[in-house]
Amino acid sequence: MSWLRWLPWRFVIRRAARSQGFLDPIELLARLRNFAQPSEVGEPVELLRAGVVFHARGLINSKVIQHNLDWVWPYWIERQFDPRDESFVPRSFSISHINLTHRNWTALGHPDCEALPLVDPRGLLTPLYDGWSLDAWIVADDGASLLPSRARDCEQVQEMDAGLAISTRTRADGLALATRARVSIEAGKPVCELDIEAGGAGPGWLVLALRPCNSEGVSFIHEVSLDADRRGWRVDGRQRVVFSEPAARHHVSDYRDGDVFIHLADKTDEARGECDLGLATAAAMFPLDAAGKASLRVEIPLAERAGSAVADAWGKLRRQACRLDCPEPHYRFLYDAAVTSLILHSPDEVYPGPYTYKRFWFRDAAFIIHALLCVGLDERAERALARFPERQTALGYFRSQEGEWDANGEVLWILRRFERLTGRKLGADWRRPIRRGARWILRKRLPDDLDAPHAGLLPAGFSAEHLGPNDYYYWDDFWCIAGLRAASELLAASDPRDAAEFRDEAEAFAAAVDRSLATCAERVGRPGMPASPYRRLDAGAIGSITLGYPLAACAPDDPRLLDCVEFLLARCFVDGAFFQDMIHSGLNAYLTLQVAQVLLRADDPRYLELMDAVAALASPTGQWPEAIHPRTGGGCMGDGHHVWAAAEWALMLRNCFVREEGERLVLCSGVPARWLEQDAPVRFGPAPTDHGPLSITLTPLDGGAVRLDWDADWRDAAPEIEIRLPGFDSVAVDPASGGIELQRRGMPA
Repeated sequence: MSWLRWLPWRFVIRRAARSQGFLDPIELLARLRNFAQPSEVGEPVELLRAGVVFHARGLINSKVIQHNLDWVWPYWIERQFDPRDESFVPRSFSISHINLTHRNWTALGHPDCEALPLVDPRGLLTPLYDGWSLDAWIVADDGASLLPSRARDCEQVQEMDAGLAISTRTRADGLALATRARVSIEAGKPVCELDIEAGGAGPGWLVLALRPCNSEGVSFIHEVSLDADRRGWRVDGRQRVVFSEPAARHHVSDYRDGDVFIHLADKTDEARGECDLGLATAAAMFPLDAAGKASLRVEIPLAERAGSAVADAWGKLRRQACRLDCPEPHYRFLYDAAVTSLILHSPDEVYPGPYTYKRFWFRDAAFIIHALLCVGLDERAERALARFPERQTALGYFRSQEGEWDANGEVLWILRRFERLTGRKLGADWRRPIRRGARWILRKRLPDDLDAPHAGLLPAGFSAEHLGPNDYYYWDDFWCIAGLRAASELLAASDPRDAAEFRDEAEAFAAAVDRSLATCAERVGRPGMPASPYRRLDAGAIGSITLGYPLAACAPDDPRLLDCVEFLLARCFVDGAFFQDMIHSGLNAYLTLQVAQVLLRADDPRYLELMDAVAALASPTGQWPEAIHPRTGGGCMGDGHHVWAAAEWALMLRNCFVREEGERLVLCSGVPARWLEQDAPVRFGPAPTDHGPLSITLTPLDGGAVRLDWDADWRDAAPEIEIRLPGFDSVAVDPASGGIELQRRGMPA
């Protein structure tokens, strides 16, 4: 079939398109590429594939939802399609209808179990990945009903005292409904459990509804059948739903007959239903007792086996993790929720989300693994790192997607952070992947003698998608310089010649970036760092602050770094949080916290304003979507449970108590002064550091003084320690002293 190569495909495609009145696709693609720097790769195939799948769902939504608004839809649809709601989005020229206003959900699960059921803001449970959902309703005999997705009175909490559960309570018209969803291990297999409690003022029904939809829209159900004993469903012939009680009544419907909700009063009881369009719905009904109450437990088997999951894993892992005790319950809750998210999304590999982002990227993995290390969950971090070499190509590229030139730097950096934070050396089998990864960077870097501002940088690539079109991103360069330095340190003992080469190449690379940044400063008229040598200062400059955080590759007061942050604060913040205009078009918790980290290093008190803004943006279950709608407060982009955001919250709290500046430890530089305006001690630890684990206790004393105590297990010689508690003078201390009493600035000693 080699003759196929000689066919004039471009001519054929153009002629076919024009003959049908379509735009010339070849010319259109060429024009689109003109808006990006010339690059060896376009948008990664993985993202294109994900986008096509995403909008294919949106196309189905557009054909189903708007023509059937009498159905009971998930919360996001009920609000986004309501013209009286501030979440309303007009649909006129929108080809696909997708969730743009309330991309909020919370993952359930069990440590080391891949299954991650989702609960939406009104308790809708999606037990299987991208599947159908279960909803609970109350229908009273007098015609009143409680449909949680339409209820405004709702309370939802994440329970972490014993295991993990999401509880949701809704009320309306004298009716009350409580659901509690969790995952347990039964006989070595994971099971999703949903407990339902219903209450009303008179006779009525608790309804368990099977829904062909989820937090992204339609999810097909073609067939549902009620078991002979009326204690469960079989969905599409293979998936099981088990009831603790037999259904007293049962109804089904298909797309043409409408939602089963409108058939709940039918006298005919159906045991089985089909829908050739995949919009089958079913309702199992259970009577309220004489007191107007009913309860039901529903179980959904999730997988054949639970992998390495064990029943008591939650307690063990939480005891192992670094703890925060502070007088601000919301901060403590968000920290505990972040640690829970990190555990839940590291069953083997690490995932930046349970749904939209349940896939692997080296970029997200570096931050998530760093957070795992910094909260003391190093076994999970090590297990995730062990999967990295299998993703390295023969040429040394650590590939999660083509065109992302930051990956190799991130891998090498996090490997070095592993050694520093655990005090354990990587095995000899890591040497080859490290060498190959570093040499890939050297080969990829452009020549220094180019007559262009991108001389000596990495080629134009896709990089982080929130920075903009393909370009010569400084984000990529900063990461790969850090990667070369990390490789030099990792190989110093075993391969000193390679280590010296990588160190020298890192300095040459850094010099090229400095030259390029100097041309930018001259072009834009200020020292702030744009996203690339060819961009003005815009929201994409958020990528350039990686020089200061997390890499700490410049002084805390580097004028390029601080001017970049000042630009972002002045031009790219909305209501105290970073608003990413490009692609995300929402408030970003994790990017806001990265700016806060730069301010923390610079002893700028505004870091706390940013932390407070992020805390206020969290959902009731302690999660952040990737991007947040500035009006609705709901998710507008990405995964509704974004683990990178959780990782950044954990890292932010850790660095508030202890962070490294070179070989020196800085203690308490971000502890809020308001936490010391009460009597109870504030504690954090044991926190891994480059020198060994450290536990910190701050005890308020009379007269505004504070007693700071630390308990450390130094691996080698004790490091220099500097105390920078806000409101107190900075002081260098003897690490062997174990504590010091501090007087508030301006108070007599």
